[in-house]
Amino acid sequence: MKLLALDTATEACSVAVNLDGEVIEHFDVIPRRHSRELLPMVDSLLAKVGVKITDMDALAFGCGPGAFTGLRVATAMAQGLAFAVDLPVIPVSTLAALAQQGLRENEAHHVLSAIDARMGEVYWGAFSEQDGLMLPLQDETVVAPERVSVSAEALSWFGMGTGWAFRDQIAVEVADCVVETYPHALDIAVLAVRDYKLGKLLPAEQAMPVYLRDKVALKKSER
Repeated sequence: MKLLALDTATEACSVAVNLDGEVIEHFDVIPRRHSRELLPMVDSLLAKVGVKITDMDALAFGCGPGAFTGLRVATAMAQGLAFAVDLPVIPVSTLAALAQQGLRENEAHHVLSAIDARMGEVYWGAFSEQDGLMLPLQDETVVAPERVSVSAEALSWFGMGTGWAFRDQIAVEVADCVVETYPHALDIAVLAVRDYKLGKLLPAEQAMPVYLRDKVALKKSER
């Protein structure tokens, strides 16, 4: 199975190719340059590993939550590439990607992913490992740090993501956390395999970002 994965949901921009379980990634932190750099990164990575977009079985992308503009960049690119070569798309949660990174880098089997959503809120999700993949335990949400909750039984949690900069406001205890980290296309490429095998594929025109909220900024009266 061959998958191409994209992510531009945060300040980071990354692409990855999963070639029958071997994942190669190009990752860089390039705020506000995603729209210019994403396609060249795709072309460069495909050339590096010696494959073509037409060799892919599907295209996965970080569907959110995250920065509104960044999500639109990845979604539009996924749609455009998939349309061009008639590939199905697989949307993957960026919070799930962070949890998968927590497993990959820190051997964390129970992860609370939190991304700074601005406006005094965080994007929040809880995940546990099953057969090497981080699966959701509850619906993802956007919420003030002091109002986050976990529906699962008490576990030894590990925190991942920029939202943990508000650790002193978050009521849920974690053994440790990594704040300065972003979702990786590498982990999206790994998670997408499960959805591919389960038949959770969408036609390109149905690729949509997941915002979790519809406000970009606070009004003056709300600040």
